[in-house]
Amino acid sequence: RLVWLRRTTHYLSIVVVAVNSTLLTINAGDYIFYTDWAWTSFVVFSISQSTMLVVGAIYYMLFTGVPGTATYYATIMTIYTWVAKGAWFALGYPYDFIVTPVWIPSAMLLDLVYWATRRNKHAAIIIGGTLVGLSLPIFNMINLLLVKDPLEMAFKYPRPTLPPYMTPIEPQVGKFYNSPVALGSGAGAVLCVPIAALGAKLNTWTYRWMAA
Repeated sequence: RLVWLRRTTHYLSIVVVAVNSTLLTINAGDYIFYTDWAWTSFVVFSISQSTMLVVGAIYYMLFTGVPGTATYYATIMTIYTWVAKGAWFALGYPYDFIVTPVWIPSAMLLDLVYWATRRNKHAAIIIGGTLVGLSLPIFNMINLLLVKDPLEMAFKYPRPTLPPYMTPIEPQVGKFYNSPVALGSGAGAVLCVPIAALGAKLNTWTYRWMAA
């Protein structure tokens, strides 16, 4: 009975992590509306999304030991966020203004590394974490570019909780060092490795707790 209690607690924790990571996505600066200030805060968005994805995906993937679970985890987050997108749409916001972050391709890269290295935990942390940090800003910038006139939409539908320092401004283009994709990818790649290691450590602690 105690074993089943621990297993149930663990599976419940997976659901809780997925739900709370999605809530973090929606509420941490309302980055689901990141077209509001796309060029001023995309770096922050990239760091928060990539690190949040990698810690949950590594934890989930290493516990099951099955490649593909990181993609499954990202799919859960995507479904929850699409539900939230529908809720905001029902409140009157334009559908193409509410952007759902793209997690699944980056999670697929993490699963691919884990599978290609024959389920090597350290390779998943170092190589997979780096690939997530590098790829997620690129995928989401493509996602962002598909939104019609983000600055116009931002001024037309201002957020009621938008602080003055987050007011949309004209994008600064033509400077690579000021590129949100370059900065987000670099910072994400650096930070995702220790974050992935943290996820692996959490997995180890949970496994030992269940085996005790």
